Amino acid sequence: MSNDNDSHKAYKNDTFMNSPDARGLRILSEYLEPEIRLDQYEVSDTIVFFGSARLLPRDIAEENLKVARAEKRDVKTAERNLMMSRFYEEARELAHKLTNWSKGLEGTKRRFLICTGGGPGIMEAANRGASEAGGINIGFNISLPFEQHFNPYITRELNFEFHYFFMRKFWFLYLAKALVVFPGGFGTMDELFEAMTLMQTGKSKKRMPIVLFGKEFWKDVLNLDALVKYGTISEKDLKLFYTTDSVDDAYAYIVERLNENALNQPGGYF
Repeated sequence: MSNDNDSHKAYKNDTFMNSPDARGLRILSEYLEPEIRLDQYEVSDTIVFFGSARLLPRDIAEENLKVARAEKRDVKTAERNLMMSRFYEEARELAHKLTNWSKGLEGTKRRFLICTGGGPGIMEAANRGASEAGGINIGFNISLPFEQHFNPYITRELNFEFHYFFMRKFWFLYLAKALVVFPGGFGTMDELFEAMTLMQTGKSKKRMPIVLFGKEFWKDVLNLDALVKYGTISEKDLKLFYTTDSVDDAYAYIVERLNENALNQPGGYF
């Protein structure tokens, strides 16, 4: 009879594996396990959607406004949420169109899968649109004490959960061939600026289209012209992104750029 005791095995020692000393192993696991799973499903190209976790589907926003008016509660917030719900529906529609385009590609093994942060709001909308188009899609979730939970539209086998933000962002950008950035908060800004920094500095060799969706929102919150004015970025850096209010325009721009820069190129990453 074996006297082997699992508690003596380092990799089964939960105290050690969750300690600061094993942080390198935990980080490595968030690289290796997703890599293996993504390889199994031959995932090499993604279209990443970023945006707020707080935006609601239109039907829910409409119902919430009815309740707020009937109960004389915070009507102003409910009206704002209904106004912002357009972005949920537009992200859903754009993801649906891009998934249909990818599924219809002929003469290539390339697939451009919709990828999100896996949570609610814009993330749910994009995964939902891809799912409704019959496409597999990806969710790179993050463990948070609030807001974040898996949305039900992610392809089950491609539903990931990360502890480290930087490993999650690595996987967002490693496979991305296009980014679509909807209105969002600190997390969305963080993801957007990291992508633009990689492109500005040449760390990313990909010619990756970045679409900022929602002209009024981005005009209000992102004054990059001021950075040009004060000489902290170059005027050419403003060409790193494209701003639009139209699903059809965003779709046409992304498809054109992917046809030019991705379909006929090797599947390079950084």
